[in-house]
Amino acid sequence: MKQRVIISKQLQTDLAEAIAECEHDRIFVLVDETTNKLCWTLVKDYLCLKDAQTIVIGATDRRKNLDTLVHVWESLQQGKATRHSLLINLGGGMVTDLGGFAASTYKRGINFINVPTTLLAMVDASVGGKTGINFGGLKNEIGVFNDAEFVLLDTNWLRTLDEENIRSGYAEMLKHGLIADETMWAELINFNIAQPNLHQLAFMLDKSVRIKERIVDEDPHEKGIRKALNLGHTFGHAFESWAMKHHPILHGYAVAFGLVAELYLATTQTDFPTERMRQTVNFIRAYYGSLPITCNDYPELIELMHHDKKNRGNEINVTLLGGIGDIRINQTITEEDIKEALDFFREG
Repeated sequence: MKQRVIISKQLQTDLAEAIAECEHDRIFVLVDETTNKLCWTLVKDYLCLKDAQTIVIGATDRRKNLDTLVHVWESLQQGKATRHSLLINLGGGMVTDLGGFAASTYKRGINFINVPTTLLAMVDASVGGKTGINFGGLKNEIGVFNDAEFVLLDTNWLRTLDEENIRSGYAEMLKHGLIADETMWAELINFNIAQPNLHQLAFMLDKSVRIKERIVDEDPHEKGIRKALNLGHTFGHAFESWAMKHHPILHGYAVAFGLVAELYLATTQTDFPTERMRQTVNFIRAYYGSLPITCNDYPELIELMHHDKKNRGNEINVTLLGGIGDIRINQTITEEDIKEALDFFREG
């Protein structure tokens, strides 16, 4: 059954209805240290959660690992979870990714509901059924495709976010605009992200989620068009893995940086309009800055790209654009192409 994505105006009511539709002898709520303080306190008195057991894990993507996963499994086991229990993931993309994977594997799979609390999780991580953990220094190396029963998007959570986390999620929205159409791209590129109007952002979020839903419905297991959602991610995941060892960055910042490199390659290889590339790159540089990579980092970044899940054989595979909304999946690039794009990223 297709997961149900609900833009929630009354979270307490919508969550109670979602729980009622899911088999559950026991309810567990997964939070990290941040959402335990900022978000769980706002919902813990909901009647539908009165008997829920909480599982608290460390915050940030560095904790999206096997040790944390084992802790969640052990907590479910110690809490006497059965295959008829329910896990509610309350948090950002790290919580929904890891929690979804824990639920998908515990006793061969229990039901779970995602309640994303960051813009990034709302627009990307919590929707579409990708779950998993980082492993061996690589992003999302171990995981499964498995949909949450429900995804409840309540934009009131955005009021709990700092500026950096708003920008992180916005990068995925910008990606959706690039693969959608000129109108959506223009709305995103002209939005004042420095002083975001959260009411307007909620409308834009709705449109962005529907873009992702439409693509995922068409290709749930990423055999074809779903690869469009990887725009910015081949370079982005390499940047993110590199930064983990140096100065960690939020996922959305890595995607924004990846868009700079991959839009450059699109102008040189698939005729993406230079003016549109420049407008998008200027927006990213203004709001996201850059990453202090040097030529000495190129071999490590190239090696990381060779581990990307989208590759076939020894070829590095990327998604490029022929124009806004003109998606070109399965484009192969050489190491020389990568170096050229990295030069552009550093020097522009």
